[in-house]
Amino acid sequence: MLTTSRLFAFSLLATLASALPANFTERTPELGDLTEDEALSLVERATRTPVYSQCTTANTVAITFDDGPYIWNTDIVDTLNANNAKGTFFVNGNNYECIYSSENEQRLKTAYNAGHQIASHTWAHLDWTKLSKEKLMSEMTRVDTALTKILGVKPAFVRPPYGNYNTASREVAAENGQDIVIWDFDSGDSTGASVEESEKAYDNVANENPPTILTLNHETYETTAHQVLPYALNALKKKGYTFVTVAECLGGMNPYAETTTPEERDSTWRC
Repeated sequence: MLTTSRLFAFSLLATLASALPANFTERTPELGDLTEDEALSLVERATRTPVYSQCTTANTVAITFDDGPYIWNTDIVDTLNANNAKGTFFVNGNNYECIYSSENEQRLKTAYNAGHQIASHTWAHLDWTKLSKEKLMSEMTRVDTALTKILGVKPAFVRPPYGNYNTASREVAAENGQDIVIWDFDSGDSTGASVEESEKAYDNVANENPPTILTLNHETYETTAHQVLPYALNALKKKGYTFVTVAECLGGMNPYAETTTPEERDSTWRC
């Protein structure tokens, strides 16, 4: 006998089916074979975006940087390139600097054209859990709009400031077509760690030698760009890791939800 909640789940799944990715339905059983809990779980998967805190491709490291674009961005890109490494930049719209400045436009284009992944950290680095759904959607779409204008891409991945999210924010991210990415290793640069402490943290994780590592760093610290990053790449390279983007470390997912032609600078390029 179908309970009310199961009937609701089936009805909602049927409504959502046309909007689900093709591989979602390929991975799910026939509705009639589902238990009530399984049906409700599918509803959650369809209405709340996934949250990734670990890579899934063995022997990979995803080096990620938050809070830019900023003045150390190109130095970071140069170091990554010199080490045959790919990085992922979770950028804000108006945090340390305005994303629309000519300098930041060039920084983003340099990183993107070198094959590094550009992802969203939302507009003004606000705590998602303290925002209305409407305000959070605005924080997400303003960055998306900027990156569409500058690079011609809408990121498929978003990272919540402070790593804070809740059920409501997962629903907003799902509505905006983006998956949430956290981390499983923090260099500590944004919480006051010294260079020596960050390097020690990288030594420790390298010695633990987990199957994958998804790191958190911030491009707004000169010491991260010029001291910690080269050290980390060397320490992890010795363990045989491959340095890839977040999309690659998650099994080769598409880094961008939409791609189009970049726009020419005009009066709308302002924060």
